[in-house]
Amino acid sequence: MKTFVGGSVVTADGVVEAHVVVDGGRVVALTDDPPQGERIDVDGLLLLPGMVDTHVHLMDPGPSEREDFPTGTSAAAARGATTVIEHTHGHPITDVETLEDKVSYLEGRSNVDFGLAAHVWPDRISDLASLWRSGVAFFKIFTCTTHGVPALDAARLLAAFDVIASFDGRTLVHCEDESLTEAAEQILRAQGRNDPGVLTKWRSREAELVAVASAAVLAEATGVKATFAHVSSADVIDVIESARARGADVAAEACPQYFALDEDEVLEHGALRKFTPPARVRTAVDRERMWAAVRSGAFSHFSTDHAPSTRAQKSVGDFWEAPFGLPGLDTTFPFLIDAALTGRIGLSDVAHLASAAPADRYGLAPAKGAIRAGSDADIVLVDPQGSWHVSDDDVLSKAGWSPFAGRTFAGRIVATYLRGEEIARDGMPRDERTGSFIPGPGSDR
Repeated sequence: MKTFVGGSVVTADGVVEAHVVVDGGRVVALTDDPPQGERIDVDGLLLLPGMVDTHVHLMDPGPSEREDFPTGTSAAAARGATTVIEHTHGHPITDVETLEDKVSYLEGRSNVDFGLAAHVWPDRISDLASLWRSGVAFFKIFTCTTHGVPALDAARLLAAFDVIASFDGRTLVHCEDESLTEAAEQILRAQGRNDPGVLTKWRSREAELVAVASAAVLAEATGVKATFAHVSSADVIDVIESARARGADVAAEACPQYFALDEDEVLEHGALRKFTPPARVRTAVDRERMWAAVRSGAFSHFSTDHAPSTRAQKSVGDFWEAPFGLPGLDTTFPFLIDAALTGRIGLSDVAHLASAAPADRYGLAPAKGAIRAGSDADIVLVDPQGSWHVSDDDVLSKAGWSPFAGRTFAGRIVATYLRGEEIARDGMPRDERTGSFIPGPGSDR
């Protein structure tokens, strides 16, 4: 038995002064009277629940030059994410056999607990029920062909939603309309364009809005639990909120890049700002509309969409050929802590957006997502008086760089605990790979 003594416990409902008692990897009590046993002095520190990052790409197994589980989950551990849900495009899970192979392969390779998501192929919708029973966390769907994963048109999306709703599954939908992105690409290539300015014309605002509107209608019709991935603008939030008001079970995932990075940065940084949907912020008003949507509850939770590439990998070929994606595991939880300590949101919002809400959405609660009796003792110690000046040298991901380099975040992560055991301190992971596979809520394992 061990007790964290003297800290301030951050919950989704507020901040409480309490000692946290841990035994057998779980929180057994929050108390004013600490029992005998090992004591960990956390006076002056905040105790936050570990981040539950439900949108991570670690490219493992497969071509893992961009990232693998040991390295990516080292970054997660060091920066406060204690649970991730991963899906790789390079070696996707599409049936029970590929799921079982991946679970076996990843034994002893993760520094944090993890779930695994499957991809939906247009011709494999009949396999979804067996995958759900075998333990996948959710089904990733694309409405535009991306990363080599084929798109689902509206008819196939309806069919997939119907099937997934029938067993109360979860889905994460990447929304960009394929007819619009294809037409834009044809026009831009015909013009001989390969400059970074093609990105926002190719992966346009309209393409995202059309796809979200269509998927929201189908989600409402089927009753499926649909989460819209990496929502890029307040205009998209308006569409999602309208569907939610009509009774659709839809959620909006937020990622830091759509708050902190400006649309025109791609013109200066090129492929280092190539991700999709692209950044949409043009003005201070755009940025404030996004934060207002967070404070109102329109955004359901935050994830990283961690999809790293090294600088060298981003530089291969012309702009069209450069890989999509940004590293995010190193910076997302610190970004949210900074947002709280600088007054954009409250500390309890961090616990809700990064931990409680994603755990609830994907069926990981009550074990994950909170510091409360009966939960796993996934705890992050934060010094609210400290700070972190982000440097590429600090990035643990294989990417080796961050779009946040040069920024200073308020608050400093002191240590991270997974099921009561320290897995990182002062930015350095132990790399003991004690993370375990967490079957999804429909598992019959």
